[in-house]
Amino acid sequence: MQVWICEENIPFFEALSSPVRIKIIEYLAEGDANIKELAEAVGVTSAMVTSHIHKLEQVGLVTSTRSKKEGKVCSLVNQWYALRLPTANFHQIQNYELNIGVGKYARISATPTCGLADSEKLIHSCDDPKCFYDPDRFDAQLLWFTNGYVEYEVPNYVPENFNIVDIEISAELSSEYPNTKDNWESDINLYLNGEMLCSWVSPGDYGNRRGKYTPSWWLSNQYGLLKRYEINRQGVYLDKEQQSEKTLDDFHTERSVWTIRFEVSDEKRRPGGLTIFGEKFGDFARAIQVKVNYERSSVSASEKKDSLFENQPAYRWGKKYAENQR
Repeated sequence: MQVWICEENIPFFEALSSPVRIKIIEYLAEGDANIKELAEAVGVTSAMVTSHIHKLEQVGLVTSTRSKKEGKVCSLVNQWYALRLPTANFHQIQNYELNIGVGKYARISATPTCGLADSEKLIHSCDDPKCFYDPDRFDAQLLWFTNGYVEYEVPNYVPENFNIVDIEISAELSSEYPNTKDNWESDINLYLNGEMLCSWVSPGDYGNRRGKYTPSWWLSNQYGLLKRYEINRQGVYLDKEQQSEKTLDDFHTERSVWTIRFEVSDEKRRPGGLTIFGEKFGDFARAIQVKVNYERSSVSASEKKDSLFENQPAYRWGKKYAENQR
């Protein structure tokens, strides 16, 4: 996510000025945690942690959910931020975010072991590929298969005369093994519009502890790793490390609908399976996410001047006053 260095974002930077809050962020970077866990980790009282979490929530660094068992559970909104210096048209940057349920795919081809589960039960039964066409699939919170692919379609909401700055695709992923096996590598490939971004080697199918959001009735794989893929004008990145020199121009982003494919194939090295976790399984209370930043492709001199002035407090007050006089 990009953060502009500007007066409006001073509260964001002030939230990072506390050593305790930095420790909280470092701890949450390893996974979600409740207030008690954070208090023990950073060495302060639960009341102080609650106060610090409130400040981090106010600026969008942290989000939280309530659990009957664990109380308030906190997680990072993003794993990375890029600082951008102000330019003449920096107020033209806009963005949107899409959250995709794991069962809301457009196409799938999968071989056993495979299946779907919602928060309460299996959908149909294990290892029967027909389950992927069950009407209840839209409620799925967990999807897994040994070999094949699953494709999701998302709308391109970037307006005409705007250029994409970057696209981020993120999901909680792991390998797939009957029951679990922490040491079970799998090459998981991600494609955008038919073009491969990169391959990630999942270390295993994790069952060494219960996932923070995994329901108690589920006894197989418990959690995955949160992976973030970014495509921008410099290349393709996985968790901030550059994987390819392909840029946005290589991924057909002019299309009105984009296709995102997660694939495990015996033609692409190690087919150790794929598991995709939804909001109610795993360690992260989130679905597959797609985030897009875009900016106006060309801004006239007068538009640049207006965009700079209209973000000044005096200008905003004067504009509001004038509107009230109409």
